Amino acid sequence: MVTYATTESPLGTLFLARSAKGLVRLAFGEEDTSDLRDELATLGEEVTPGDLSAERQQLDEYFAGTRTRFTLPLDLSLIPTDFSRRVLEATTQIPYGSVATYGRVAELAGSPRGARPAGNALHSNPVALVIPCHRVLPADRSTIGGYAGREDRKAWLLALEGSLDVQD
Repeated sequence: MVTYATTESPLGTLFLARSAKGLVRLAFGEEDTSDLRDELATLGEEVTPGDLSAERQQLDEYFAGTRTRFTLPLDLSLIPTDFSRRVLEATTQIPYGSVATYGRVAELAGSPRGARPAGNALHSNPVALVIPCHRVLPADRSTIGGYAGREDRKAWLLALEGSLDVQD
């Protein structure tokens, strides 16, 4: 069974979904709930509203600045390819308050020349915030780069974390 709920945050409404394995989806409020439920149905399980209080608590602590690392179990079933999974797993290793470049994340995922595909994998991150794709920046840092959850949210998250240094 997959359970889902919404919660309010400083970034607006968040949609959360958990399978028996762990958090499988975290989406921002502008994503259509019906589409999200349809996406979850592809996992082949019943999709129903439920209690996600543990996930909500960790998000509340993160937004309050008292949590720097999520300890939620994750279900990566919605990640389509091994490369995407490796990119997202590498991204989980970027510490709170730090950032890395797309190229560095691609390198950690086993594809040193794969900065652009790494960016595509990050854009499709099904559990944003928990897998901190907002911590990945372009190499030249002329901008903070794109973010599926909107660039203003990425800037807000980077400011929350006090991210200044780049891991090359």
